[in-house]
Amino acid sequence: MELSYGDLALKFTIGFIFMVIQINLFGRSNIAPTSAIDQLQNYVLGGIVGGMIYNQSISLLQFTMVLLIWTLIVFIAKFLTNHNNLFNKIIQGTPKVIISNGKINVDLALKNGLSANDLSFKLRQSGVNDIRKVKRAIFEQNGQLTIVMMDEQNIKYPIVLDGKVNMDEMDIIGKDQEWVEKKLAENGMELSDVYLANYINGKVVAYKY
Repeated sequence: MELSYGDLALKFTIGFIFMVIQINLFGRSNIAPTSAIDQLQNYVLGGIVGGMIYNQSISLLQFTMVLLIWTLIVFIAKFLTNHNNLFNKIIQGTPKVIISNGKINVDLALKNGLSANDLSFKLRQSGVNDIRKVKRAIFEQNGQLTIVMMDEQNIKYPIVLDGKVNMDEMDIIGKDQEWVEKKLAENGMELSDVYLANYINGKVVAYKY
């Protein structure tokens, strides 16, 4: 079948519009992906546009419907990750403390696919030469390593994220959800009102929606 440049231009235009819509609808995190959903959103959207745009047997309507379906799937996934803790943990995963007080949790590192070579490389990238000087190294959902050194001041612990208590951080600082809710209540806030709350040098600093 002869390639129709008019049809091709329309598909390019539709694909471009859907990319812009997804970036503005779901936030700009997919420009610099920080989660599994952001990565998949980019891969699949790029695959749909790149794989279908030159296929003359796929009509403009079919092409548009596929993009609509994928946008709907991403919207539902984003909604569930923001409102359901279980779904969020299954899809996004949770940060893992790989190094604590200079000691490597080898089993946890291997379970998360982080080899000794990978860990050494990530530490070198952050300018760390002596693991014993690392207070905490957290393996983030996007594969990056966040490092806190022993002598580092003003260490921040994100204890509330999107109105939900960050239980992983609570375990680290030795507090529970009841303690968080009490601290927030002292400042006239409820947990559901809080967009982000950090525990900084013994104080809770919270930001409301």
